[in-house]
Amino acid sequence: MARWAFVCSCTTEETSHVPQNHPPESSAAPAVVAEERRLHKDLGFWGLTAIGFSNILGSGWLFAAMYAAQTAGPAALLSWIGAGVLCALIALVMVELGATRPEGGGTVRWPLYASGRLVGTMIGWSVLLSVGGTAAEISAIMQYAAHYLPGLYSGGTLTVSGLAVAVALSVVLTVCNWFAVRIFARLNNLISVFKVVVPVLTIVALFLSGTHSGRLTDHGGFAPYGYAACLTALAGGGIVYSVNGFQAPLDFSGEARNPRRTVPAAVLTGIGLAVLVYLGLQLAFLFTVPESLLGHGWKGVNFESPFGQLALVLNLHWLATLLYADAVISPGGSAYVGVAIDARHTYALAKNGLLPRFFMRIHPRSGVARRALLLNLAVIVVFMLPFGGWQDIVSVMGDMYLLIYAASAVAVAAFRAHDRERGVTRAEGRMPGVRWIAPVSFVVASEFVYWSGWHDLRLALPFVLAGAVLFLFQRREDGGASLGEELRRGAWLVFHLAALTVLSWLGTFGGSARLPAPYDTVVVGVLALAVFVWAVRAGARHLRTSQVSAASP
Repeated sequence: MARWAFVCSCTTEETSHVPQNHPPESSAAPAVVAEERRLHKDLGFWGLTAIGFSNILGSGWLFAAMYAAQTAGPAALLSWIGAGVLCALIALVMVELGATRPEGGGTVRWPLYASGRLVGTMIGWSVLLSVGGTAAEISAIMQYAAHYLPGLYSGGTLTVSGLAVAVALSVVLTVCNWFAVRIFARLNNLISVFKVVVPVLTIVALFLSGTHSGRLTDHGGFAPYGYAACLTALAGGGIVYSVNGFQAPLDFSGEARNPRRTVPAAVLTGIGLAVLVYLGLQLAFLFTVPESLLGHGWKGVNFESPFGQLALVLNLHWLATLLYADAVISPGGSAYVGVAIDARHTYALAKNGLLPRFFMRIHPRSGVARRALLLNLAVIVVFMLPFGGWQDIVSVMGDMYLLIYAASAVAVAAFRAHDRERGVTRAEGRMPGVRWIAPVSFVVASEFVYWSGWHDLRLALPFVLAGAVLFLFQRREDGGASLGEELRRGAWLVFHLAALTVLSWLGTFGGSARLPAPYDTVVVGVLALAVFVWAVRAGARHLRTSQVSAASP
């Protein structure tokens, strides 16, 4: 792959260390590179796979099987398979970026490189807000712990004492990530082993307790609520949220020993293992729910803690005890990984200039962005105050991650388009099939956002659009593109978010149904494809006019 150098006032020695394909940012570029070089290269394949798998398998496995069954019946199995396939497509786009452009917090840097500062600021803003997603896992821990300590959680939100315990737990998770990536990886490997064993043991124990035949065809058939319910289950059943998190190894690509080989394998392995576990849990739930609870069909099955209470109903008290313990460990493991990932994101946002470069500082001995960790701790605590409940936080955060995935699809296509313009036909590290996977994954991410429903989007999308206002406030005149040019480069994202908001209000996923199904989904798909073409052309033009020059390998 061709190497790029900055055209700026930097010295030859300074520019020789600039990572590949980085745009000119400012005279602070040497400082950015110096901090990047302090990251420790300690992670291998199994460490990265454990990070990805642990990030996926959080609180979702304890709830999603029941909610998916309530929404789609046995057809929820198709939803899990579809979510796995679609997330793999999106992951392949991000894998190419991670393998060819390894960098700490890469998921928030690539949109900046490919689409300019307006897109970079808006995506970075959504990432900064999504730090609050870790608060959802901590809130889930409090909800499950309330089985033993009722005073922690009441009326769907944290009590004062519950909030105090949650803040203390946030501090503990921050301290665990404070010292070194090597320590983080080893502790995460141990947690991941426990998180694998308990769900697998749950599947085996439930099936051995006895199953009911005909569960895939009785009680209204395989799809008692229609096959369209499979789409609703993706968001409403918690399936998308449960499978989300596969990007975690990419955020550690700058700390991997051999990123081009280990990152792709780790991401896809993590997705595959998680989907297999989720399918097993869904089947176990479908086949072991007592017949007496199905008098009103699958919609009538309702547990506050699905697998824990199901184990008690089946007289598996030892399993129930283990499940209530794991209900703390699994979300805790995801929160543990989330704290580390969020620190990489905040570190990258400081490099982007969205945050003061004070938060970009890497501690020399540990290789950890400690100042970013402290900022994220404050954000997590702030998100607990107004929301408090797991569902309230999750409903907003999932859409923000999907928008990051969509921006990554544009980035990889824009880089490829620019390579073709320069006559680079086959850059090293490219993934096969990404030329068509990129537009498909952009459309898929847009559909996932739309399917999450008007109730969630009316909060999430205006939050992200506020990033455009932040861009105008924090924009600096540094000799780069004019304001008008920067607005033209990033207008596609503003238009896309505004259009999705309007279509969500008009559509059938919690909206006014003025645009009936399935035409609403078709319109979203056509719109997303048109915006993708627009975005790639704008990105290629941005790369063409940026102050960078190609250098020989």
